Amino acid sequence: MNAADRRELIEELCSFEGRGPGTDAERRAANRLAERIRKMGRKVAIEPTYVHPEYALVMAAHVLLAIAGSLIALLSPPAGFVIVLIAATSLYLDQNTRLYLIRRLFFRRASQNVVSPGSKPSAPARLVLSAHYDSAKTGLVFGPRSARAAKRLPETARLLLGPIRLFFWIGIVPLLALSAARLGGIDTQGLAIAQLIPTALLLITLALLIDIALSGVVPGAYDNASGVAAVLSTAEQLDADQPQNLDVWVVLPGAEECNCEGMARWFAAHRKELDAENTFFVNLDSVSYGDVHYLASEGAIISYELDRRLFDLCDAIATADREDGDRYRARPIRIPFHTDALPARTRGFRAISLIGAEDGVGAPYYHTHADTPDKLDEDAMTRAVEFTVELARQIDRDVGRQQSR
Repeated sequence: MNAADRRELIEELCSFEGRGPGTDAERRAANRLAERIRKMGRKVAIEPTYVHPEYALVMAAHVLLAIAGSLIALLSPPAGFVIVLIAATSLYLDQNTRLYLIRRLFFRRASQNVVSPGSKPSAPARLVLSAHYDSAKTGLVFGPRSARAAKRLPETARLLLGPIRLFFWIGIVPLLALSAARLGGIDTQGLAIAQLIPTALLLITLALLIDIALSGVVPGAYDNASGVAAVLSTAEQLDADQPQNLDVWVVLPGAEECNCEGMARWFAAHRKELDAENTFFVNLDSVSYGDVHYLASEGAIISYELDRRLFDLCDAIATADREDGDRYRARPIRIPFHTDALPARTRGFRAISLIGAEDGVGAPYYHTHADTPDKLDEDAMTRAVEFTVELARQIDRDVGRQQSR
């Protein structure tokens, strides 16, 4: 796939309007991607699954439960404490993709993952290239003003002020502590006043989450038709000149925009088939803007370090490249969000994500209706593909060195 082919694929994916998780548009997009992969000479399967598409409503339920629990604690401290604890525990587990509790109370919709196995199953290691093909809803919290505000902050501040991290640690956790204080017999006017601050934050959060739930689905060219095009372009190059030690898979999960459920479901189906030590996940997410950034960590509530071995290989490529003209313009980054690398990492697999950003911040039209194919930066796409191909070659050499010891 050359630049024109990648643009065509991005435009085609965006033509499936409203391809949110669990929608008919998402299903039709999956079928089209499977056709494309077959034309590349690869085997491909569409694996159906079920997901909970309304992530904003799921989080709103957690927020509402925490508020209700803190109010109930005024009358019954034990009951209030237990309710807030359930909200906090459920949200924490939900956001690391390991276990869904309150989410299970919401309706499910059919989704699907597009899976193309490699042609060298006997290879010493497996490389899984992934990119989600569904698109997100918009909302008041997204847009150019958010991007401009984020750019004014250092990376550490952006991590601390991640939206989900903010309302969890400054909203729900303080209510849990205050409820515990009431459970311990403390019931003062100061405690009641202190309760107002996290409650007010959670009420604002609740309104913003409802706004997202009521908003429309964006075209999703940058996030993440660009990642899909980059993965297929990378796979095509690796198929043409196959790595000696890698069995190259392509996994295009749906339902990433409802907390990586598609990838989590893929792991539920395939985990027993995977060797954690010798399976490498390289995820591409939103790469048609800015420079290549390889993730050191990600996570909405706490930060999960991504695989050190893969990170060091990325770092080595970027360092050597800077000495040779800085063609890739690759930099490390930490983000307070999740990508489809998170389900792999929290399950003990080697994983890393590559994203496109400028000064550590994504495109100003991220999760807005302005995320259209005409914004495509072909140079950014080319850099992302070339960097990913180089990373795959380095993984291949590294596996070869490990095998020869």
